[in-house]
Amino acid sequence: MKKTALITGASSGIGKELAKIHAQRGGDLIIVARTREDLSTLKHELESTYGIQVHMFDSDLTKDDAVENLYAQIKDANINVDYLINNAGFGGIGKFHEREWEKDLAMIQLNIIALTALSRKFLPEMVARGNGKILNVSSTASLLPGPMQAVYYATKAYVTSFSNAIAEELHDTGITVTALLPGATDTNFAQRSGMDKTDLFSNPQDPREVALAGYDAMLAGKLDVMAGLTFAQKIMMKSVPFTPKSILLKQVRKMQEPK
Repeated sequence: MKKTALITGASSGIGKELAKIHAQRGGDLIIVARTREDLSTLKHELESTYGIQVHMFDSDLTKDDAVENLYAQIKDANINVDYLINNAGFGGIGKFHEREWEKDLAMIQLNIIALTALSRKFLPEMVARGNGKILNVSSTASLLPGPMQAVYYATKAYVTSFSNAIAEELHDTGITVTALLPGATDTNFAQRSGMDKTDLFSNPQDPREVALAGYDAMLAGKLDVMAGLTFAQKIMMKSVPFTPKSILLKQVRKMQEPK
């Protein structure tokens, strides 16, 4: 039986690759992003290539009423969501006290509030059916503080914590919740956040590989999966619990300072 996946931020990067993977596996899609033209192009590509059905909704999830409106549109279209993939998110580099507050507020709205609200909207339906899966795209940033990206790292810490907590709450329902923790990945995230000029993004990884790791982990019902890390980044992440925080903070700051 075909499964329908709702993917936010589906027009580019990891979200677009997740949509392609799900379509290749024979599933229908609900793709959500801000740009209608990009969504339309993706819809045509996936429907013509894989013979599946793609519903598209252009929505700016940084807006207060966006989730409510999106949910209403999906219900009006009588579509059931089997897999909820909360991928949309963005970051921004700079010292917290110097950054534009409106940008950080929009970041919190998208990375935390929209993700949480969509989960709250669709989870009761999944529980009632006794099946469903959620994949929340977090980040390896969720595992440590992030000077020069203080709000972004904090939002991703929320995503991982929230995902793990509700996964345990749902342990006997047939629903699984997975957090995908990518490292630096070759998407437009780096350019949009200003991270493309930092050491951290000197060797970004393939978004297809990251998406595939996340998708397969979701199907397997895993709690967490890291993906897209270089060898050096893997070593660093393993050392995080044993590194004094003052040293760790300096290391992260240096990696994120523009060259």
